Parts: sequence; C-alpha cells; structure tokens
Amino acid sequence: MGFRLKVEGSETIELGMDNIQTVKYDTDTPDDSNARSTDVGATLRITGKIITATDGDSADDTMKLALWSLVPAEKADCYRKVTLEVIAADQVIRKIYFPNAFVVDYTESFGDTEGVGTFSLFIKQKKDKTEFTKIEGGYAV
Repeated sequence: MGFRLKVEGSETIELGMDNIQTVKYDTDTPDDSNARSTDVGATLRITGKIITATDGDSADDTMKLALWSLVPAEKADCYRKVTLEVIAADQVIRKIYFPNAFVVDYTESFGDTEGVGTFSLFIKQKKDKTEFTKIEGGYAV
C-alpha cells in the first residue's frame, strides 16, 4: 500500500510512496450530541519520512510543508487544495480531496540513530466548506 499527497496553492507540494507511511482520515463531529450535528469537520493526519537530497537528487517537499504551516491565517495562501490518494495493488482505494485545507499542526523529529527524520502533518478542511470535501475510490490508476 502506498500514498500520494498533492497540495496546490502558491506552489505545488508533492509527496509520494517513499515519504508517506501512515494516513488517518477522520470525520469530526461533537462527542456530546445526541442527534446528528451540523457541526461536522474533516481532518487528515499524515506521517512519514523526511528524505534528504543525495547525489544530485532533489530533496523531498517536506520543507515546503513546514513553510506552509507557518503561513498566518490573515493570508489567503494558508488555505490550499489537498488531494490524497491511497493506492493498493496499483488501484486507487481512496481519493480524498479538501478544497480549502489548512495546517493545524506540523512537527518534524530527528535523532542521531534513526538516520532519517520524520514528519507529522495534521490538516483540516475549512468548516464552512466541508460540503465540498470529496471521497472517491474503487477505480484503476
């Protein structure tokens, strides 16, 4: 199984199967409601490896993710289009699209024994645009 992430805004950020290790999609609703709430959100948690540039290869786009996480709310570029594909056996199992995603949390971890750093990205779809979130799947790549 593998994953592909594409973030489109003032620049394009792309991470592939070499980078992304885990993905968790969550439909976020209030836990204290006794009926279906209109307060529905959608989130993605993505973790993976930071791949450094070697022998003329370009570095991965995790640096661009880190810079996106620093864009303040006052700037329109804090909201970007995000497409995540979950791929198994050369088939797209899920394709999740957030048209107005923003970074809630972004972390990077490094150690002197692991060799490669890791990243964790937590993004959310803008709540008033949740209806434009798309979840598709079941078609060949």
